[in-house]
Formats: sequence, structure tokens, C-alpha cells
Amino acid sequence: MPGPCHARRNLVDIDTDFDTDFDFDTVIDRTGTWSVQWDGVADRFGAAAAHGMLPFTISDMDFASPPVVLDALHRRIAHGVLGYTDWRNEDFLSAVRLWFATRYDTAIDTDRLVYAPSVLNQLSQLLRMWTGPGDGVVVHTPTYDGFLKAIAGLGRELRGAPVGDTAALERQLARPGSKVLLLCSPHNPTGRVWTEGELTEFARLAEVYGVAVISDEIHADFLHVGGVRHLPWTRFGTGRWALITSGSKAFNFPALSGSYGLVGDPGDHAAFVRRMATGEGLESPAVLALIAHIAAYREGGPWLDALNTYVGQNLLLVAERLNSAFPQLDWRPPEAGYLAWIDLRPLGIDDDALQRELVEVEKVAIMRGSTYGAGGDGFVRLNVGCPRAKAERGVDALIRALGRLAS
Repeated sequence: MPGPCHARRNLVDIDTDFDTDFDFDTVIDRTGTWSVQWDGVADRFGAAAAHGMLPFTISDMDFASPPVVLDALHRRIAHGVLGYTDWRNEDFLSAVRLWFATRYDTAIDTDRLVYAPSVLNQLSQLLRMWTGPGDGVVVHTPTYDGFLKAIAGLGRELRGAPVGDTAALERQLARPGSKVLLLCSPHNPTGRVWTEGELTEFARLAEVYGVAVISDEIHADFLHVGGVRHLPWTRFGTGRWALITSGSKAFNFPALSGSYGLVGDPGDHAAFVRRMATGEGLESPAVLALIAHIAAYREGGPWLDALNTYVGQNLLLVAERLNSAFPQLDWRPPEAGYLAWIDLRPLGIDDDALQRELVEVEKVAIMRGSTYGAGGDGFVRLNVGCPRAKAERGVDALIRALGRLAS
């Protein structure tokens, strides 16, 4: 019988004998699985309209998680004991270090690592630590609706600056009471990857105005444009900062509930860990989330590379069909992500009318841009993290609806 150390190591051993010709075309029926995207579509679009609707909404994908992840999960479950777990183990820490080193050419200090059930939970904890009621949180607009809800729910004031407008960003940071710059890097919903120059300027402004920086980098593993690369905030952070992320977006296991972050200041790091262990009672993570991260970060790279190619082709499909029907849009795929952020303003179409056509006639659920706050009117966000046949149905439905309204 193997000793305890040997038995523990077997729980995270990865079987690398998998075919790298991955299948992203097969449709997996997600209805009846409590899926927010599929079974929860009525929450956003109404119960009557939701029947039979094809959703392109919340940002999870319709693909199975990588074979190496599923295999590792099966073997951990087969062990049979799912007790309290410690995330501060070398298997997990070394996997995170490996991912940052090989994917982003960045060395990280895992002594600064923290763990939480989700990226939004980390955000909420940090905002409670670094801001008070009424304080300003500066974001680029439009912005991820989860940010809008978290900031409002905590009684903080959202202060928006349009993406790409550095002067507006500085004005917001300079306002009395601005305490945090909340970055989405890469940006959701636009898919913008911040350049080294932009990130350097954000860091300079944060230092000048004494503002903490929280960088949500959960979309960092989806890059589609040649020559574009993601640069983690650890390269730029000084003073008070945190990077928050998870492998759950890239490898499609958000239901396992696990995320991690890096907190720059040792005192802030200790305060965060203490808060999670005591006030929140969340010191022990979901063991399957740890197993999934370790498997993904050690052996999931080939699957992710294939996925990025596939999703990139979905985005090119959207561009080709949309621009063929409406050349005046000249829509270009985003630099990152699987969310097509489409500017329909050149068509002069009313947002409400378009939603009625999409929901009532085409029976597709596509997110309207106003969901993401200021700067979102006239846009839609189409999730193409799905088999190509579904992506085709979505963009074709959008084109038909636009055609009827533009005629």
C-alpha cells in the first residue's frame, strides 16, 4: 500500500495520453442542467419569450471542459473522500507559477497568493478593505455588468471613463473620494487588450492620485490577434494593488467555484487571508476547483490553443457575414475573448425594436449593450464560445432582424 505522500500525489497526477485533435463542433445539450445561460434565460428575457430561445448571453461556453481536467476530476472523485481542503499546497501553487511563467513570461511570488470562491467575491472583499460607503470606484465604460452590481451593492460610487480616453480617466481619478481603479484586463465587453504603454500610464496615474488598483484578468487566456499579448498587472503594480483571476473562464469550469489572486502589499495580503478565514468562513476551498486548476495549468495548454483557434474562427465568421450584409459596420473581431461586441450605431436602429425582433421573431437571446452601462447604447454582445453551428444561427438571426429594421 502506498504511503500518505504517494497517495496524495496520485490525486493530481495528469494523464497526458489524449488526442490533441479536440472536438468543438459536437453540440452538448445543456438544457435541464440548471445552466444560467440556457435554463435561466427567462430571468432576463421573460418566461413567455424564453421557451425555445437560443441563448448567446452570459459568458460561459458550450464546450466540455478539457479531457485532462475531466480525467483529473474523475480520479479525485474516485478517491471517495471530499473533506476540508487547504489551497496553500505546492501542487496548486506550482501550477499557478508555471502558468504565469509559460503563458505570460512572468514570474510571480506565490507568497502573495489569495484564494476565494469567485473573482467577484475577491472584488467585493477588496472593495470592503480599501473603500468605504460613498467612495469612488473608477472603471472604463462600458463595463462588465458584474462590476456595476458589485459597486452599487456595496454602496460605492461608480465613476466611469470611456475606453481609450485617458484624459477622462485622469479626471475621474483626480476627483475627491476616488479610491480604486478597477481594471478589466483584457476588457469586457469590448475585448480590448491594454498595451504596455496604457498599463504603464494607468500605474502612473494611480500612484499620482493615491488610488489602489484591482485588475480582473479572467479573460487573459483568450487572445486572437497576432502580436497582441496580455501583460499581468504584477509587472506594473506599486503601492496598493491586486490581480484577481481564475482558470474557470478559459477552461470552462465556473460551476466549480474557485478563483485566486495576488495582493501586492504584505499587510493587505494578510488582511485578506484573515478576512476569508474568519469573517467570511471561506478558508477551505472546493477541492475539485483546485484539481481542475492544477490539471488545466499543467497540461491544458494544447486544448486552450485549439480552442482559441476555433473561437477565433467563429469571430471571423461573424465579421464576414455581418460585414457582407452591412458593409457600413466594418466590424472587426476583438483582440481577446469570445464575446463579439458589435457597434450597430451606423445602422440607426432602435435598441428596443431590435430586441423585440430578436426575442419575439428570431427566438435568440443576445445581450443589449446598455446592460453594460454608459457607452453601451447601440451595441450588442454576442457570445460565440459555442459550436460553429450555433454561432452561425446567432449571427444569421441578428442579420435577419437588422435587415427587417433597416429596410
